[in-house]
Amino acid sequence: MRVIAGTYRSRQLSAPPGLKTRPTSDRLRETLFNILAPRLEGCRFVDLYAGTGAVGIEAISRGAEHVWFAENAEPALASLRQNLAALKISRGFTLEDRGVGAMLQRLGKLPQPVDIVYLDPPYEAEDEYSGTLNFFGSVRGSAILSANALVIAEHGRKGKLASKYGVLEHTRLLKQGDAALSFFVAAAAERTLHPDGDQ
Repeated sequence: MRVIAGTYRSRQLSAPPGLKTRPTSDRLRETLFNILAPRLEGCRFVDLYAGTGAVGIEAISRGAEHVWFAENAEPALASLRQNLAALKISRGFTLEDRGVGAMLQRLGKLPQPVDIVYLDPPYEAEDEYSGTLNFFGSVRGSAILSANALVIAEHGRKGKLASKYGVLEHTRLLKQGDAALSFFVAAAAERTLHPDGDQ
């Protein structure tokens, strides 16, 4: 597992042994960040269920202004901290080690909205998907999002998310291997990412 592009290009990232942590594959990350490329410079990026931090670190490498990581599983958290230290990333991020719920509370107090939210819970954790997406679709949650913000959920290829969560609307589905990415925008947002079929 490595950083794909930007400041830390080709640097290796560590992951805890075993199958409990499932890092986003290099290939899927590359596809994701090719899509996000025009939005990354100076963006405010949230990496929920961050695991090893590979997605958020990729965002930092490609010019994000600030990344918020949320992870509370000890082995993954240890890898995340190790990866940040190995790359000598000492600023431009916030790490919330109490998990997603605590991070959502923190985000609600920010003076500025966020531009991209990425969530990657365990694929079988349906309540985590619905709870987090419903939060960002609520009045309180959508207030955290900038006008053209994207909320992206990584999930199993066979898993199906709802087409709407409050004001969040599903605009794109991208499948790759056993994984899939679902893109959501707030209904009031100008759609800079047009609806798309499977790719």
